[in-house]
Amino acid sequence: MKHYISITFLFVLSQVLYADPTVYIPLGTGNQVIAVDAETDTITASYSNVINAHGLVATPDGEYLIAGSLKEDAVKSEQSNVTTNSNLFIIHPGHGHVMSTIPVSGWSHHQAITPDGKYVLSTHAMRGNVSVLDLEENKITKIINSGKVPNYTLISRDGTKAYVSNTGDNSISEIDIHSWNVTRKLESGPGPEHMSFSKDEQEIFVTNPRAGKVAVVSVATGKLINQYSIGKAVHGLDIGDDGKTLYVSSKKENKLVALDTITGMKRELALSPAPYHLNTIKGTGKVYVSSRKKPIIWVVDQESMKKIGEIILPAGEGHQMVVVD
Repeated sequence: MKHYISITFLFVLSQVLYADPTVYIPLGTGNQVIAVDAETDTITASYSNVINAHGLVATPDGEYLIAGSLKEDAVKSEQSNVTTNSNLFIIHPGHGHVMSTIPVSGWSHHQAITPDGKYVLSTHAMRGNVSVLDLEENKITKIINSGKVPNYTLISRDGTKAYVSNTGDNSISEIDIHSWNVTRKLESGPGPEHMSFSKDEQEIFVTNPRAGKVAVVSVATGKLINQYSIGKAVHGLDIGDDGKTLYVSSKKENKLVALDTITGMKRELALSPAPYHLNTIKGTGKVYVSSRKKPIIWVVDQESMKKIGEIILPAGEGHQMVVVD
């Protein structure tokens, strides 16, 4: 009996250790978030009433998802002033529905979460600020004026710094997470949007959509140290499993580009129409790429740069994906 229990335990443990991740995808105008099994590339769950969700993060333990919304509603305060507000949606995948909503001023573009799972940062482009949601307090506790038209946020693995791309003033703001102060401005190239760290977090890769390029910024010096021409309307990007290949989408040229950041060599895959947001699915060798104009996710093999599958979405379009192991 002891021998049987030991084998069973090892089998269960191996299933946990080598289980493929779940990818959560907000569907924008589809007003829902879906869960996708990264092993089979199939939709396993859907969470409704998440209105016009664009940004999405998950707590480190995967228990909660936090989605931002592009929808604003006019709300009168007690002083009869009219402001425009949207909601952050707190989703509990285990329970299968939205648990609560948190009001926030202005529609939210993208979200980022601190490694300890305590704070969620949301960019509010038209407000020129970043809000900080304290998940333990269940409320917005800080508003940070980061720059003109803040777009995307990265948070360092040690949880001490956040970096926000400011599309409207050609900069990246560095925020000290302890004090919530902007400590310096980094260069970014023109009109910066999506960002990704290098494997060692010494560099930030940032898209310059109108220039059709990806800029490389030194975190230490804050200076632009390289640029790569990718294609018109670059959008999503993420670093690959090998730690050196950057995957970048070009909406107007209908292609996915794999850029070797060591040699500068590029490989391309035609994807149409309008490849948009993307995520490398760590440990699977896959890249998920959404379309801006069609309810579909393309599944691409990182090494071969070949399309190996498609995920047909129930509605809307795929936006900021989050991967939970």
